[in-house]
Amino acid sequence: MQLRVGFEMVYQCVQPTPMMLMLSIHPSRVADLVRPDLLVTDPAVPVTSYLDLFGNRCSRLVAPQGRLVLSSNAVVNDSGLPDSVAPGAVQSAVEDLPASTLIYLLGSRFCETELLSNIAWQRFASVPAGWARVQAICDFVHQHIEFGYPHARSTRTAMEAYTEGRGVCRDYAHLAIAMCRCMNIPARYCTGYLGDVGTEPPYGPMDFAAWFEAYLGDGWYTFDARNNQPRIGRVLIARGRDACDVALSSTFGPNRLEGFRVWTDVVDAT
Repeated sequence: MQLRVGFEMVYQCVQPTPMMLMLSIHPSRVADLVRPDLLVTDPAVPVTSYLDLFGNRCSRLVAPQGRLVLSSNAVVNDSGLPDSVAPGAVQSAVEDLPASTLIYLLGSRFCETELLSNIAWQRFASVPAGWARVQAICDFVHQHIEFGYPHARSTRTAMEAYTEGRGVCRDYAHLAIAMCRCMNIPARYCTGYLGDVGTEPPYGPMDFAAWFEAYLGDGWYTFDARNNQPRIGRVLIARGRDACDVALSSTFGPNRLEGFRVWTDVVDAT
């Protein structure tokens, strides 16, 4: 299966404005690119790129005063298979975890493990450790949070999502991640493209999606508390401790986002 994925973002800047962007498909998926995800700017400005501390591809530019359009339109090979399900995946003791996973046990900007620890242990201590425990956390978060784009707030933390009981996909991910970490399961935040392949209409507006990965056994597994079912066609952009690490854009000056479109479509083989 091939997917056409891309975006268009329109900014209005009152002065030349440095930007850091995390809009490139993750290096782990580069081999799947049929048409590269080149970042196009209108007007054309110099763009440089680098890998951040988490291995994500980032771009840097200085937006000129006035209107700037950022866009990309890639084609990606995908297996067409749903997310892996491994009910037998076990939870490792903390002392046996690889050192690279330990950062994903700690609290972070949007995942306040110190505030949620008692709540998580009360709810999930009796659930068998491993896959069943992560799935129980997803089940709870899926039921606890009411989804709605009007509920979106860029500053909402996991604890606030728990107390308010509403949010968007990033809030589902943050709460599930925080509760996994409270239960000594490494968990990391993911953002990327996720279309409607294999789902029933009606379809909502397309946007970048958030999900998370939990470390079980000897590897990372995808979980999605918002949809709470295996999905087809995820295309990863970035991973980090939470949304703060993988912001799509970080701007260093006054600006206004005037337009925003995302697409994820199956390429017609005919």
